[in-house]
Amino acid sequence: MDERERRSRAQAKRRQMYRRARRRQRNARLVVVMVVVLIVAAIGGSFIWKRYSPSNEKADLKEYYGLTNDEDYAVVINDQVIKREDGIPSCRNIDGQVYLEYSIVRDYVNKRFYWDSNENVLLYTLPTGNVSVAVGSKDYAEIMEKKSEDYVILKTEGKTAYIAVPFIMQYTDMDYHAYEGPNRVVITNDFHEKTVADLKRETAVRYLGGVKSPILTTAKKAEVVTVLEDEDDWQKVATADGFIGYVPSNALKNTQKEVVDRAFSEPQYSNISVDYTINMAWHNVTSDYANSFVLETIAGTKGLTTIAPTWFSVADTEGNINSLASSSYVNYAHQSNLDVWATLRDFDGGISSFDETYQLLSYTSHRERLVNQVIAQALQSGIDGVNLDFELISTECGEHYIQFVRELSVKCRQNGLVLSIDNYVPQVYNGHYDLEEQAIVADYIIIMGYDEHTAGSYEAGSVASYNYVKQGIEDALKSVPSQKLVTAVPFYTRLWFERPKTEEELAEQEGTEAAGFPMAVTSTALTMGDARSTLEIAGVSTQWDEETRQNYAQWEADGGTYKIWLEDLASLEEKLKLIRSEKLAGVAEWKLGQEDSAVWDLILQYVN
Repeated sequence: MDERERRSRAQAKRRQMYRRARRRQRNARLVVVMVVVLIVAAIGGSFIWKRYSPSNEKADLKEYYGLTNDEDYAVVINDQVIKREDGIPSCRNIDGQVYLEYSIVRDYVNKRFYWDSNENVLLYTLPTGNVSVAVGSKDYAEIMEKKSEDYVILKTEGKTAYIAVPFIMQYTDMDYHAYEGPNRVVITNDFHEKTVADLKRETAVRYLGGVKSPILTTAKKAEVVTVLEDEDDWQKVATADGFIGYVPSNALKNTQKEVVDRAFSEPQYSNISVDYTINMAWHNVTSDYANSFVLETIAGTKGLTTIAPTWFSVADTEGNINSLASSSYVNYAHQSNLDVWATLRDFDGGISSFDETYQLLSYTSHRERLVNQVIAQALQSGIDGVNLDFELISTECGEHYIQFVRELSVKCRQNGLVLSIDNYVPQVYNGHYDLEEQAIVADYIIIMGYDEHTAGSYEAGSVASYNYVKQGIEDALKSVPSQKLVTAVPFYTRLWFERPKTEEELAEQEGTEAAGFPMAVTSTALTMGDARSTLEIAGVSTQWDEETRQNYAQWEADGGTYKIWLEDLASLEEKLKLIRSEKLAGVAEWKLGQEDSAVWDLILQYVN
């Protein structure tokens, strides 16, 4: 083998060794890459699994239900977990009997239960009288009949009252079930149509929508749940045993509407209905002497059906009354074919504050005394009805006031007296007057379609603009049937005087609500005739304001601006059109003596 061939073979060998070395390096790099890919895939898979796999974490059910110890029971009402904010237990098991705390009963189950913590008595008002239970007793009175249960009906802990659930069920259309682990009661008293569905498989019910949310309970396959909200991939549901949470949408089948047919019969409150369209006017009577002018007062009226003299006022917080009732007055009214609905007020008498009205109505014995005295005066004078005008009702007094309304309605009904109740137009701040309950137990509801702006208002404005009255009627009709609703209109207006506030006044009012109004305002209430005379003296004319649907005028004098939105035939006609269009029970007017005689012909066109 010559030298050239040896070199050639050596070179070939070196090339082969180089290729092998490169292959080994490439394979090594490939192995490294594959290892890295596998590691990254493992890490990514672990991350994805950790992020997207279902959690098995269990929710803290005591926290979920607001339980602080093992003796208390959680409360679920109409698929809502009910928790008190003050830490007082909502439900307790006492001596093997389940009891609901009174405010839970009142606010969520049956608002006709009433607890008097001052005199330690539980009441439930039926159409013909009260059911009465004393603390710690198995006995109770249902109107005049004595009855008994085999359990203590009412327990107390300090001022907190607890009512046995079986007793509640006697007077309430409700379903009730108790469960353990944790202790809870599930109540349903809303039997409107609902959406239900079956579970396709065993399914975790989670606190929130999402697989990472803690599990409240595990529902079985084919279990029926109530569907509360549709959130695309997740559905908010309620289980029959009181868990409200979320399940995947694809876990449900056979979704359908369901209505529970109940056999329970609610007590029916009968009402007294007059056989005419009401045209009632208040007669502001402040003395016995004023009663003698009844004939002169009604002489100029036309089409009036009912007169409401302001005869009864509350004398003290014990429930005694001042009365100006006059049989002669009633006789004169009846001879003029007028019914008499005497007004009972919590002002312009012996009491005049929110606190005093609360003291009056929060005691059962005080309410009873007040009702009995009013009924006695009504029967003695021969009146046809009672017109209730309580305007000093605080939010805290709301439950006591509506209980008084119930009790007064029973006595009026038993004695053939029409009960009408005066109310402000519905607003958020007066919801505790409970128009809905009033409309059930009383005969007529009157909304006072005036005082949109009052003597205490921070700015000038109409007493009763069109939209104010219209909105008041529409809101009242959400709670009151049209055949029971009467709208009251004003026979007066306000003359406003406004001027810019001084720097001293603005500084004094800083931080108060009044500070938001740059003008200082005062007003004077005027009759229709006085308002007309005022314009004549000022030498100004009015212009029609389409927004308020009233004649409006303003003029400069005395260092400021006078403004007036007239209540006259034109403005009253706009309100009467509303009353007729809504087919209401009638109209009322505040007050006799402030009107122009021509208003009666106008009212006749729309009401009678």
